[in-house]
Amino acid sequence: MASTDRRPITEFFWNWAPVILWASLIFVFSTEIFSAAHTAGIFEALLPQLFPWLSAGEIQRIHAVTRKLGHFSEYFVLALLLMRALRNEIRNESIGRPLLLSIVFTILYAASDEFHQSFVPSRSASVFDVMIDTTGGICGTLLSYLRNHRTKTLSNPP
Repeated sequence: MASTDRRPITEFFWNWAPVILWASLIFVFSTEIFSAAHTAGIFEALLPQLFPWLSAGEIQRIHAVTRKLGHFSEYFVLALLLMRALRNEIRNESIGRPLLLSIVFTILYAASDEFHQSFVPSRSASVFDVMIDTTGGICGTLLSYLRNHRTKTLSNPP
């Protein structure tokens, strides 16, 4: 009886721990330590050593693009982890519910993350960043769906 009681807790942990850890990492990335002012110094020190022909303006553009790609990829991974957890939790329902929940959670977390940044002195909130985060989340959700759908199709041929 004791092993049966622990199984749901263990499953819940394995399903949701990666989501919680990744969301926590996103939260840390939203702190002052990872503000543009702090990460610019890394780019300004490293890139001229690797690519001496880059101008200061090009380094600034690379820094900005890298930061935006970071937004996209953070939420792409979050959506993949959410879809994994939701598929495991909502096994007998249609895929529509996990898709919708993953996208809604991603949007809400992105908005709350930007709200959090509005309280960090060297950060600011940006609707544009929420849009990038949301795009990453939608892409991660759709990739997860397509990968899962393809796996089901290959394992259950007509």
